Amino acid sequence: MEELIRCNDPVLLTAVEALLAGAGIEVLILDRHMSVLEGSIGIFARRVLVDADDAPRARRLLIDAGLGGELREATP
Repeated sequence: MEELIRCNDPVLLTAVEALLAGAGIEVLILDRHMSVLEGSIGIFARRVLVDADDAPRARRLLIDAGLGGELREATP
Protein backbone atom coordinates (compact mmCIF):
# COMPACT_ATOMS: atom_id res chain seq x y z
CA MET A 1 0.00 0.00 0.00
CA GLU A 2 1.13 3.53 -0.71
CA GLU A 3 -0.02 6.64 1.11
CA LEU A 4 -1.21 9.33 -1.29
CA ILE A 5 -2.72 11.99 0.96
CA ARG A 6 -2.75 12.81 4.66
CA CYS A 7 -5.26 15.43 5.78
CA ASN A 8 -8.17 16.08 8.11
CA ASP A 9 -10.47 17.75 5.56
CA PRO A 10 -13.54 15.50 5.25
CA VAL A 11 -14.64 17.13 1.98
CA LEU A 12 -11.26 16.50 0.35
CA LEU A 13 -11.23 12.92 1.62
CA THR A 14 -14.69 12.26 0.21
CA ALA A 15 -13.79 13.80 -3.16
CA VAL A 16 -10.55 11.80 -3.44
CA GLU A 17 -12.27 8.59 -2.43
CA ALA A 18 -15.05 9.12 -4.99
CA LEU A 19 -12.62 10.06 -7.78
CA LEU A 20 -10.43 7.02 -7.25
CA ALA A 21 -13.31 4.60 -6.69
CA GLY A 22 -14.92 5.90 -9.89
CA ALA A 23 -11.74 4.96 -11.74
CA GLY A 24 -11.84 1.46 -10.27
CA ILE A 25 -9.03 2.04 -7.77
CA GLU A 26 -9.63 0.53 -4.36
CA VAL A 27 -9.08 3.10 -1.61
CA LEU A 28 -8.32 2.55 2.07
CA ILE A 29 -8.74 5.50 4.44
CA LEU A 30 -6.99 4.96 7.75
CA ASP A 31 -7.73 6.76 11.01
CA ARG A 32 -11.21 7.74 9.84
CA HIS A 33 -12.76 6.94 13.21
CA MET A 34 -10.10 8.54 15.39
CA SER A 35 -12.57 11.34 16.15
CA VAL A 36 -14.13 9.04 18.73
CA LEU A 37 -10.86 9.16 20.67
CA GLU A 38 -9.98 12.79 20.00
CA GLY A 39 -13.35 14.25 20.91
CA SER A 40 -14.27 15.21 17.32
CA ILE A 41 -11.83 18.13 17.14
CA GLY A 42 -10.07 16.88 14.00
CA ILE A 43 -6.45 16.85 15.14
CA PHE A 44 -5.57 13.43 13.72
CA ALA A 45 -5.04 13.40 9.98
CA ARG A 46 -6.69 10.70 7.92
CA ARG A 47 -4.52 8.77 5.47
CA VAL A 48 -5.56 7.78 1.95
CA LEU A 49 -3.85 4.61 0.74
CA VAL A 50 -4.02 2.64 -2.49
CA ASP A 51 -2.34 -0.52 -3.69
CA ALA A 52 1.24 0.18 -4.81
CA ASP A 53 0.42 -1.10 -8.31
CA ASP A 54 -2.42 1.45 -8.61
CA ALA A 55 -0.46 4.35 -7.11
CA PRO A 56 0.96 5.84 -10.35
CA ARG A 57 -2.47 5.90 -12.00
CA ALA A 58 -4.07 7.26 -8.81
CA ARG A 59 -1.47 10.02 -8.60
CA ARG A 60 -2.08 10.95 -12.25
CA LEU A 61 -5.86 11.11 -11.66
CA LEU A 62 -5.42 13.37 -8.65
CA ILE A 63 -2.99 15.65 -10.50
CA ASP A 64 -5.38 15.86 -13.47
CA ALA A 65 -8.19 16.75 -11.04
CA GLY A 66 -6.16 19.65 -9.65
CA LEU A 67 -5.31 17.91 -6.38
CA GLY A 68 -1.61 17.35 -7.03
CA GLY A 69 -0.67 19.78 -4.28
CA GLU A 70 -2.25 17.46 -1.72
CA LEU A 71 -0.10 14.44 -2.68
CA ARG A 72 2.62 13.14 -0.42
CA GLU A 73 5.97 12.19 -1.92
CA ALA A 74 6.02 8.84 -3.66
CA THR A 75 7.77 6.09 -1.75
CA PRO A 76 10.67 4.46 -3.62
